[in-house]
Order: sequence, then structure tokens, then C-alpha cells
Amino acid sequence: MNLVRAELERLSARRFVQLMIVLLVLAFGVTAATTLAGSHRPTSSELITAGNLAAQERQKLEATYQDCVARVNGNLQPGTETNYFPADCSEVDPGRMERLPVAADYLIGVFTFANQARPLLYFLIAFLVLFGFLIGASYIGADLNSGGVVNLLLWRPRRLTVLGAKLGTLLGGVLVLSLLASALYLATFWVIGQTAGLAGGLTGTFWRELGQIHGRGMVLVLLATATGFALATLGRHTSAALGAAAAYAVVWELGARLVLQIVDAARPDQLMLTSYLGAWLSGEAHFYDPRACIGSGNGFCDGSYTLTWGPALVVLLGLTAALTTAAFTAFRRRDLI
Repeated sequence: MNLVRAELERLSARRFVQLMIVLLVLAFGVTAATTLAGSHRPTSSELITAGNLAAQERQKLEATYQDCVARVNGNLQPGTETNYFPADCSEVDPGRMERLPVAADYLIGVFTFANQARPLLYFLIAFLVLFGFLIGASYIGADLNSGGVVNLLLWRPRRLTVLGAKLGTLLGGVLVLSLLASALYLATFWVIGQTAGLAGGLTGTFWRELGQIHGRGMVLVLLATATGFALATLGRHTSAALGAAAAYAVVWELGARLVLQIVDAARPDQLMLTSYLGAWLSGEAHFYDPRACIGSGNGFCDGSYTLTWGPALVVLLGLTAALTTAAFTAFRRRDLI
């Protein structure tokens, strides 16, 4: 317990941690201020006009679906033969659509919490992922480079215990900060929607989906934090983690992706870590493979494929676990002086 308390004090006292918290507050404040300045409470006439436009759009969707069904049944009305209809009419069935047009979609200069909460939460998660990675790398990297770990081992001469306490304290601190930041962040924009905009359809489904995104985001923040910690431990310096991340982005995500496209490789997105990050955070990610339709003739060919959150989580957990295990193994065996 004394070791954990000492690590918490060391973590909170680091200037880089304090600087990142200040940047988090600034980013949050700028986003909230910009949103507040660009929004207003909709008038009754604006709501009526937007409602009429949404109703017209829903009628168009229903008409398109009925025309598609009529084409399948051979009862297509004259004048609609040139319209495009999918092979499966369920694709344009309004009753099966994830979301139908609503009045809030046609309000200009009005912040609608129900519409903007998801992109705002994605923005916060992206910042927290970067925050966790940088804090994780600097927390252990600075101690290894300055000799702080050696001094700590003189007090508690158990390497794996010390490193485990550092990692556990780091993950706990980042998680608590992320939860507090998320609660304050979403509550602020909810208040903006209630007072200077529009709340929108805050149904049980909306809150459940938002909670799922937030939960996945918190897991991603912890994985990024552990990854930064592991890379800095392996490289014995904060810059090692930053260099490894930059090298991966440039060499693999950009360079290798370009090479795979040139050689026309099958499903190159399955080899990219960003694909699994997107699939985990959103629940699934859709990609297109043009090679799947080679030799299909003139018939319909769907070359799309999907990555779901299950395989994405396995990949992310496996990568983080491998790096963390390697870091603990190297820390236990290497000479720290």
C-alpha cells in the first residue's frame, strides 16, 4: 500500500502529467465555448419548418421503397423505370433503417445533443487515448532514464513488484481521470443542448449506445496507456515509445498500405491496426475488397467485408499483452545502471 501511495504522489507531481491535464481542460473549454457560441434555441417557426422537411424526406423514403417493391412484383408505375433500385428492397425499407430523418437534422445553427453526442465523445476518447499513451510512456521512461527506478529498488528490491505497482497505479489514475473527464464533458454539452440548443431524442436506445461507445473507449484508453508504458520500458526512454509509434504509423500504416495497394493484395485493411481500433470503438467496421469481384462477370458482386468488435478486441488485447509481457521480462533481466 505504501508503494502504491508513493507512486500516486509521483504520478500526480509530474509536470508533464499536469501539462497534459491543462491541455485536456483547454481542449474541452474551447470545444464547449465554440459550440455555445455557434448555437441558439430554435424558434417555433424553425421547428415547424424543420419538421415539415423531415416529414417530406420520410415520405420520399417510403415512396422509394414502395417503387422498389412494385418493380419486384412487376407493377412499376410509368416514369419510374429509370430510377435505381437495389436488388434487395429491404435496403431501402424505412422500417429497417437505423435512423429516420427528424426535425433536428434540418435546424441550422442549433446544437442538438442527441445528434452531436457521439462525435463529441469520439473526439474525447481520441484525446484520452493520446493522453494515456503519452503519460504511460513518460511516467516509466523518465524514471528509467533518470535513475529513479534504481533508487526505488533500493527501498523495495523486488523488480516485478515495483514495475507492477507502477503500471497498476498508472492505469488506475488514468481510468479515474478519464471517467471524471467524460462525465463532466458530456454533462456540459447536455446542459448546452438544454439551454442554448436542442436536447433531441434522448431515448433509452440512445443512452445505451452512448454508454457502449464510452465503455469501449475507456478500454481503449487503458490499452493505449499500457502500450506506451511497455514500449518505454523496453526502450528505457520515453522517446523510444514515441519513436516506435511514429515508425509504425509511417512505415506500416502509410508505406505498407501503399505497397499492398500497388501489388493489389487481398483485404489489406485486415493487416492494419487502425482497422481493429475502429472496429472495436464503433462495434464494427466495413471495408471493400475489389479483388473479391474479379471473375464475377456482369452479375452483382458485393466485395465488402466487415470486422466486428470481437476479433478486434482479441487483436488489441493480444498486442498489449505481448508488449507488456516482453517489458516485464526485459525489466527483470536487464542491468538498470
